[in-house]
Amino acid sequence: MDNQSIVSEFYLRGISGFPEQQLLLYGIFLCMYLVSLTGNVLIILAIGSDPHLHTPMYFFLANLSFADMGLISSTVTKMLFNVQTQRHTISYTGCLMQMYFFLMFGDLDSFFLAVMAYDRYVAICRPLHYSTIMNTRFCALMLALCWVLTNVVALTHTLLMARLSFCVVGEIAHFFCDITSVLKLSCSDTHVNELVLSGFGGTVLMVPFVSIVISYVHIVFAVLRVKTSGGSSKAFSTCSSHLCVVCVFYGTLFSVYLFPPSVESTEKDVAAAAMYTVVTPMLNPFIYSLRNKDMKGALKRLVCHRRIFSSEI
Repeated sequence: MDNQSIVSEFYLRGISGFPEQQLLLYGIFLCMYLVSLTGNVLIILAIGSDPHLHTPMYFFLANLSFADMGLISSTVTKMLFNVQTQRHTISYTGCLMQMYFFLMFGDLDSFFLAVMAYDRYVAICRPLHYSTIMNTRFCALMLALCWVLTNVVALTHTLLMARLSFCVVGEIAHFFCDITSVLKLSCSDTHVNELVLSGFGGTVLMVPFVSIVISYVHIVFAVLRVKTSGGSSKAFSTCSSHLCVVCVFYGTLFSVYLFPPSVESTEKDVAAAAMYTVVTPMLNPFIYSLRNKDMKGALKRLVCHRRIFSSEI
């Protein structure tokens, strides 16, 4: 790796090019990071402590919360450290590591949302076969498959990036090592990287999304076949939280990667990236806790149990 790259570090532009805004944005991002960690930890604890939530849907929701914590931690912690220390650099090795974990956890979010959509499809469209299809072995297999695929994709991009040469200390016009921003700084031929990025990136992004769309098309038709209005609303209410998360996640993701980058408005591109790397992981716990009666009940029981335990101590 040392033979390929002369540069030992990169300069991260950060969340804003204006020094007077750094302190304000630092406080905002720190609050969002802490809220995201707290919310997702509570989701995991609530699911783990409530036997009623030991079902496939909540099993994957707990894994989604873990992936959200990894996604926001892989980008925001370094940015907060740089603002606090006023040293806006990241080492070459640190950049590759950040890229790897960002890609892995970001792809995990996408895959977990697709698996959860399939779970809702089986629960609504094939309820009599639900326990047979979504058994423990199948869930463990799907979880392992998600982790293996995302690690392979992230590792492939990282190794291809490691083979490139960087001849000058360049500025990454972002608050983390975004793969497209780093590629622009290379003085090597990046044709292979761009081809793999287009192929893998499009596949990893679109296959889960198409799977979600197909699942919900079947769900909508199944709900429309329910004759009673109460039955249809009850059936679809189990999907509302997941659907909200899907819209927020893919809406912000598509706005960044499916539209051509704006040369004149880098700040807007960074803000759009912050939406799915920071805001989305923060919103997910609120969406699931506010729109899901089972989760609200589990969180209340968890908080009450902690209060009783604290008072006894």
